[in-house]
Amino acid sequence: MNTTKRLPFLRPVAMAAATLVLTGCASFSRDGGLDSVSALTTQRTGQAVQFSKSEADTSVADQKVSQLLSAPLSAETAVQVALLNNRGLQASLAELGVAEADLVQAGRMANPSFSFGRLAGGHDVEIERSVMFDIVGLLTIPLRSGIESRRFEIAKLQAASEAVRLASETRKAYFNAVAARQTALYMEQVRTSAEASAELAKRMAEVGNFSKLDQAREQAFYADATAQVARSRHNATVAREQLVRLMGVWGLQTGLALPDRLPDLPQSTTSENNIETLAMEQRLDVQVAKRDADMTARALGLSKATGVINVMHAGYVNSSKTGSPRENGYEIELELPIFDWGRSRVAKAQAIYMQSVHRTADAAIRARSEVREAYSAYRTSHDLAKHYRDEVVPLRKKISDEMLLRYNGMLIGVFELLADARTQVNSVNSAIEAQRDFWIAETELQAAVNGAGGGASKAMGTQASGEAAPAH
Repeated sequence: MNTTKRLPFLRPVAMAAATLVLTGCASFSRDGGLDSVSALTTQRTGQAVQFSKSEADTSVADQKVSQLLSAPLSAETAVQVALLNNRGLQASLAELGVAEADLVQAGRMANPSFSFGRLAGGHDVEIERSVMFDIVGLLTIPLRSGIESRRFEIAKLQAASEAVRLASETRKAYFNAVAARQTALYMEQVRTSAEASAELAKRMAEVGNFSKLDQAREQAFYADATAQVARSRHNATVAREQLVRLMGVWGLQTGLALPDRLPDLPQSTTSENNIETLAMEQRLDVQVAKRDADMTARALGLSKATGVINVMHAGYVNSSKTGSPRENGYEIELELPIFDWGRSRVAKAQAIYMQSVHRTADAAIRARSEVREAYSAYRTSHDLAKHYRDEVVPLRKKISDEMLLRYNGMLIGVFELLADARTQVNSVNSAIEAQRDFWIAETELQAAVNGAGGGASKAMGTQASGEAAPAH
């Protein structure tokens, strides 16, 4: 429907529209939202994030990474390198620019449209010019800006969640890599001992002081130890490369120095008090779900506001005709709600809102369950690691000391002593695994409280310390 009226009414309308546009225009922020993301990440990981927008930023980050890798790597250093250098995280941080651009765009009125018409008949020529503005778009700028502002806040939370997730994965990869290296070094020692035992058995068999059966047993243990060394070396390489990928390093930087053993267990453990409440306050995925529900509610209000009339243009019209004075006026164009009353748009918005409400409730339920599960894994793994450290390994050492005394007193032979040493292999490996599992469980607990949840905890099976080889 077009309504044209030749009245000098446009000037105050245009001035009011210009005032609204100028006051409603949004602008880009100085930091692009990165400061908020860095603050959220630092609060949860102790490390900040950095977005490399230029080659100069990348060069500074590379220098910092090289400086951090010049010393033996710790878990915190590995996380710091990953937050500086991981390209996947950098891609996630770039999403902030996309969300902010949408926010700025939502605060600006759509460009006006210009039309020009010329009619000629005989000696008469009629020219009509018009400039049209989207009035509905102008009136809904506050609503659209509010929606995009919340979407920008969600983008910040999602970027921080990705940074916290990366920090958690890097810590777990670090402990896996150190444990795999520790196991590989230990298996090298086992193979050296098995090699000496096999050589001694061979020489004794050659002079008739050792049976072929016993010699075959020693040779079999040596062969098995050699296979275990190859397997442990490969596992160490796999774990190291997983850490390298998360840290985003390549070339000479991959020659990072890992310690020979895992950190000692802490003196005290985290308390379970208020851990669910803390998760509800800190979990980034829960905050994202809440913001999404709020944003969807705002969008529902916009859909209702424009449900019947969502196209309305008004503007200036100028017409000139041969032999007649120029005519000025304004024109209003409306979309008539004859076939579509906007009910489907409103119904869709309502359905999306209820979807977001249920997702928020689901996120809260999952967060509470995950933090309880993570805490159980944390305490259990701590108790197991402490049990191996304080009970199993000392008992095995005591047994070895007693066997050495009997050997020195010539009550047992060298092969009985070596057979006892082999029974310690499983105990030591289990102790290393228990210590590694504790540090991984501690990392997953922090992720369950602060981030978007850790990996699902694995059910713990029974594992006997067992005898690795029969005694002679």
